[in-house]
Amino acid sequence: MDHNAHSKPAPRPFRYLDIVTVVFTLVLALSNIASSAKLIGWGVSLGGVPLAFDAGTLFFPIAYIFGDVLTEVYGYQISRRVIWIGFLGLAFTTLMFFLIQRLPGETTWLDSVGQSAYDKILGGISTGGIVLASFLGYLGGSFSNAVIMALLKHATQGKWLWVRTIGSTLVGELVDTAVFIAVGALTRVFPWELFLTLTLTNYLFKVAIEVIMTPATYWVTNSLKKAENLDTYSDLSDLSPLSF
Repeated sequence: MDHNAHSKPAPRPFRYLDIVTVVFTLVLALSNIASSAKLIGWGVSLGGVPLAFDAGTLFFPIAYIFGDVLTEVYGYQISRRVIWIGFLGLAFTTLMFFLIQRLPGETTWLDSVGQSAYDKILGGISTGGIVLASFLGYLGGSFSNAVIMALLKHATQGKWLWVRTIGSTLVGELVDTAVFIAVGALTRVFPWELFLTLTLTNYLFKVAIEVIMTPATYWVTNSLKKAENLDTYSDLSDLSPLSF
C-alpha cells in the first residue's frame, strides 16, 4: 500500500524567499537601532514646521519596498508570515540590548565612554517607550501596507503596479509613522513639541523614497516573478493578521 497516496503535496520551494526574508528582518532591526541613536535635522521648515527625522527612517523605506514585493510576488499569506518573523527579530534585538545594557561595564570603558553615554544613545532600543512604539507602529503599518497591496492587486487586475506600491505606502506609512511618534511621545521618548515635526518629516520622506524607488521596485518585482515563475493573487477571504 502506498502510504503517501493521501499525503499533502510538499510546499513549493522558492528560490529567493529566504533571502528577501533575511534582508527584510535585518533592515527592521537596523532601523530600530538607528531610531534610538540619533535624530537628524534638515535645517529647513515646511509651513513653519522644522523638518527632522529619526535615523531609522533611512532604513525603513527599504523594508516597505520589500513588503510590497513580498505581497505582490508571493501573496499576502506569505507576506504575513514574514511580517511576524520580522516582529520576532525585533523582539530578539530588544531582548539582547536589554541584556547588554544591564551587564557590568569594563573599567576602562566606563572611564572613557561611560554607562550614561550608552544609555543615552542605545538605551532607548531596550526601553519600554521606544519598544512599544516600534512594535505597534511596525505591526500596524506593515499589515496595513500588505492588505492594501493585496486588495489593490485584485482591483487593478494586476495592472499599474505603481498604483499599488504608492497607494499602499500612503496608508501604511501614515499608520506606522503616526502610531510610532504618538506612542513615543506618550511614553516620553520624543517630546510632544516635536510630534508634528517628526510625523510630517518621516511621512513625507518615506513616501518620497517609495516614489523615487518605484523603478527599482518594478525591477525587483519583475525579476522575482520571472525567477520564481510566480505572480500571486492573494486570497482575500484570509486577510487576518492573526495567523502564522
